[in-house]
Amino acid sequence: MEQLAMQFPEWTRVAEVELIYKTTVKPSQRPKINSVKDCYELLKELWDENTIEMQEQFKVLLLNRGNKVIGVYEASSGGLTGTVADPRLILAAAIKSLAVSIILSHNHPSGNLKPSRADEELTQKLKVAASYHDIRVIDHIIITSEGYYSFADEGLL
Repeated sequence: MEQLAMQFPEWTRVAEVELIYKTTVKPSQRPKINSVKDCYELLKELWDENTIEMQEQFKVLLLNRGNKVIGVYEASSGGLTGTVADPRLILAAAIKSLAVSIILSHNHPSGNLKPSRADEELTQKLKVAASYHDIRVIDHIIITSEGYYSFADEGLL
């Protein structure tokens, strides 16, 4: 094995990266986002009702050009008061799925719909980073079991 490794230059011994997009959902069966309310209803279905008031999670809806959801990326799960969403992983998911736009979302177990400064900073950071890849951040929605807060509706995007 060692002799085989010596036959090839060191720079050729790297990991292979493969881009694949597989789906079993027909385009006609994908949910379409027409409004923030549609988005909230879909997100509520995606959240476990037993943990929405217990554990903060961050999810990303990946959309095609027709605002149909082509996938959901569960970016992170945290504790009662926060979670850390890595922008690089979010963008990797968006690029790999060929998303044209994304909707960021996370829950506030406390029931408070007001975004934190960290929420606002992450949103802006992702908006700028995504724009370099021609991906639009349509909204960032904070959800609770009783309602939602839309960054787009509040003029924060």
